[in-house]
Amino acid sequence: MKIGEQNKLGVDVLAPQIELHAIETCMAQAYPDEYTIIGQKRAQSAIDFALGMELPGYNIYVMGEPALGRFTMVQEKLAAQSRTKQTPPDWLYLNNFDEHRQPSAIFMAAGEGKLFSDDIDSFIDEILDTFPAAFDNPNYQRQKKAIDSSFNEKYDEALEIVEKIANQHNVALFEESGVISFAPVVDGKQLDDAEFSSLDDEQKQYFYDVISRLENALNEALIELPRWKRESSEKLRELKQKTVETAIKPLLKDLEHKYTSHLGIVKYLKDLKAELIDAVLEWLAEESDENNKEDLDKRAMLTEYIAPNILVSHKEEGAPVVYEPNPTFGNIFGKVEYTSQSGSIVTSFRSIQSGALHRANGGYLVMDAEKLMANSQVWDALKLSLKSKQIKTDLAAQDSSVGASFTLKPQLIPLDVKIILLGSRDLYYVMQEYDDEFNELFRVLADFDYHIPATDKYQFQLISRVQKYATETLKMSLSAHAFAALLRFSHRQAEHQRKLSARFADVIELTNEAAFFARQDGETTIEAAHIDEALAGKQYRTGQISESFMTEIKEGHVLIQTEGTQVGCVNGLTVLHIGDTSFGTPARITATVYAGSDGIVDIEREADLGKSIHSKGVMLLTGYLGNKYAQDFALTLSANIAIEQSYGSIDGDSASLAELCALVSAITRLPINQGIALTGSINQHGEVQAIGGVNEKIEGFFKLCQMRGLNGAQGVIVPQSNVHNLVLNAQVLEAVEKGLFSIYAVSTVDQAFEILLGKQAGELSAKGTYGKDTIHDLALRRLSHFAEVINGGVEE
Repeated sequence: MKIGEQNKLGVDVLAPQIELHAIETCMAQAYPDEYTIIGQKRAQSAIDFALGMELPGYNIYVMGEPALGRFTMVQEKLAAQSRTKQTPPDWLYLNNFDEHRQPSAIFMAAGEGKLFSDDIDSFIDEILDTFPAAFDNPNYQRQKKAIDSSFNEKYDEALEIVEKIANQHNVALFEESGVISFAPVVDGKQLDDAEFSSLDDEQKQYFYDVISRLENALNEALIELPRWKRESSEKLRELKQKTVETAIKPLLKDLEHKYTSHLGIVKYLKDLKAELIDAVLEWLAEESDENNKEDLDKRAMLTEYIAPNILVSHKEEGAPVVYEPNPTFGNIFGKVEYTSQSGSIVTSFRSIQSGALHRANGGYLVMDAEKLMANSQVWDALKLSLKSKQIKTDLAAQDSSVGASFTLKPQLIPLDVKIILLGSRDLYYVMQEYDDEFNELFRVLADFDYHIPATDKYQFQLISRVQKYATETLKMSLSAHAFAALLRFSHRQAEHQRKLSARFADVIELTNEAAFFARQDGETTIEAAHIDEALAGKQYRTGQISESFMTEIKEGHVLIQTEGTQVGCVNGLTVLHIGDTSFGTPARITATVYAGSDGIVDIEREADLGKSIHSKGVMLLTGYLGNKYAQDFALTLSANIAIEQSYGSIDGDSASLAELCALVSAITRLPINQGIALTGSINQHGEVQAIGGVNEKIEGFFKLCQMRGLNGAQGVIVPQSNVHNLVLNAQVLEAVEKGLFSIYAVSTVDQAFEILLGKQAGELSAKGTYGKDTIHDLALRRLSHFAEVINGGVEE
């Protein structure tokens, strides 16, 4: 048998075997409604447990990447659970008449908050209808007239006394526009200024003296005028207050009777009574005002003063389920709106806006963990709210930020909510490490797996879900071959022949794109060709960079050989991830060896291009060489390993097998077959270990060989442990089946040596030697020679 033939893989193990008969059987069965979530039993169990735990701290962290169905599962679980819970109460803020800066919070049964608000609106309408009409009441007008008459009588009596004295001294007293004046009278005629100036000095002086005495007399007569005015005003104010109180008493009594069972409302209405009297006296004048705009202003003032601010009102039965996509401080804890009046920024209790915690209180709040924890102030405030069981607000800080002249400190509202955070795996472990309170508050982890088993049950669920989606949403159907293509796609996403990808959203996205091409063909059934066309279209749209790499190789800018042999040179395989695009491309790995004591030098590391995991892989090569060959002498050599024409950072140890092959080739001077590329990591004992991206790596090298022309001698070496990860495309499968391309699976470096170098690796004998001219024999003799050269043995 030719060397390496036993490691060749047949086409039947290069992709999952999908049976059309099983798909047709699934398509013929009815879709079960309970199959809303495919797989994820561990996560479902965790969510069910957390929702059943009513104790504090059993909030949920849903861990996993997007498109795994996290939000859908949480949404469906919460929808079902919320229907079994009692509807939480409405929450309202009322004006605190004792301290306007501290609005009072009250709760009412679900739906009653809106009824109470409507009753207050009706009450305001009744107030506006009652006033100022109540001051037109004859009884009020009579009492008001009596108060005015009493004042006028005292005033007139005082003036009458002064007027008699003035008449006795030929002086007239007259009142004009509320101003009392005196004028001289001669021969029964009141003199004007010109006539008075014509009098002689004696007469003038007489009138001056008389008027002066009269003014003093007037002042003495009216010295009680302020008291009379005050007494009159007090009596009038008392009359107005009594009139207002009499008018609003029956209106308030109706409200008090209706809400007699609610102590908070009864207390508010009791406090409102005194405040409302003052408000009516201040805003609703006695005189009727026919201006509609003014009436609207009056109503707005009353509404702003006495109407409740409904913070949360529940219409549907069951506990609320709230998703907050933008968890800022205001969106979570509420905020206050401001208006500008006379150059000042003001606010009131009716400007308090609810946050997500208010709306979700008594139910469930769902948020994205990354967005929430991006703001430490929000995260700290949320933790404080959960621990204190009150919705914490920092409205004073918000007010100061906008320069408000009037700030609010609302009464805190009790908090009873279960938080569900959707976040990544990395963030979960970071929070566990750096936040001691995280585990205390989020005790339940719902871990979403990337894969689900490719069992008949889950394949049936996937097919049924896609079939239902296509029928109801796309108004199309899928053929059995199309479903087979979708299953292959899901296997490829999972990189596993016995697992499907948990990213069901990707399957739906592919179905949507395939439906587009089906409609272009005028078809109502999506075929496998449409699935392939959608995949090809996506690859074309995102494939500019990969095509540029291939073009550079084709034009000779990047040196990659796919034919012939060369010492110390091998084709490694790499995967590049750019955005949501991943593609494989070959990389030329070279090694040089000479006598010296520098050891194995990783040029990538020396140039600060090799990251830690890649450097670790290179360091393992020394361990392998020492363990394999240097049992009887010191391992002494100088070797350089480089990934040629690599100008960016390199990480991962998947090139360590290729680097070892290049190094052994350089040591033994045996040429490597350039038509064979390889990937895999190794340990110090020469065992080949699994790597990632095996499909992209194989297809990347195959595409290059196909571009240059397949000759039947080309192929790829992969770890044996990666065989179950193979989900190769149809082009590779066809080439392998025709013998134009080969896939080799190896479990040891010896197997890879034999395929690449075309020689037996050699077995270690009891004497500690290898068969003559085997790979290990040549390597052992060369390394021994290096040791003798360095230690002076050759010269001696």
